[in-house]
Amino acid sequence: MALVCRPTVQLSGMLFSLLGWVLSCLTTYLPQWKNLNLELNELEIWTMGLWQACVVQEEGGMQCKDFDSFLALPPELRISRILMFASNGLGLLGLLLSGFGLDCLKIGERQQELKKRLLLLGGMLFWVSGITAIVPVSWVAHSTVQEFWDESIPDIVPRWDFGEALFTGWLAGFCLILGGSLLNCTLCSAEVLPSSVHLAVAELQDQCQHLETESRP
Repeated sequence: MALVCRPTVQLSGMLFSLLGWVLSCLTTYLPQWKNLNLELNELEIWTMGLWQACVVQEEGGMQCKDFDSFLALPPELRISRILMFASNGLGLLGLLLSGFGLDCLKIGERQQELKKRLLLLGGMLFWVSGITAIVPVSWVAHSTVQEFWDESIPDIVPRWDFGEALFTGWLAGFCLILGGSLLNCTLCSAEVLPSSVHLAVAELQDQCQHLETESRP
């Protein structure tokens, strides 16, 4: 049973990790980290991301403007850029290392200990990548909530709200952590090497031949 489940769990872990990495890259460049609805003009929706601010008009489409200076950004956006880049890089490195450690990959069959280490290292990188993706989106969400309920700001001033990119980032982090956990769980399962299987078959054939020899008159 372990032989059947082990490759399946590994492939599931890789698929979850790949999905999380793609969503993490998508979150990095989406401009919808924050949304702002103007009561005076309900046909316009302002959005803010890590790289640019955009205005979505019902009739004119979307117009975006890149931020002029990195240092002029709020602290949560500056650090979020760095963390999201780190998450994307760690996720890509985890995919490469874990891919070489899969049981279904014939490369390095005789170096099982090395494949285990690559799989373990890849799973740990997915954990770090997932946490690194969750931290910036959670930080931006926390600062958005604080600004929304700030009593010192007059009620007539529009408030920023959660954007779609935050939910994409949370999902990316969850998929990366789940994928890394599945990969590391397979290291604890039983493993039967191909050489041991061939040895068992050879012993069975020898026993059958021995019985046939004894049964002859």
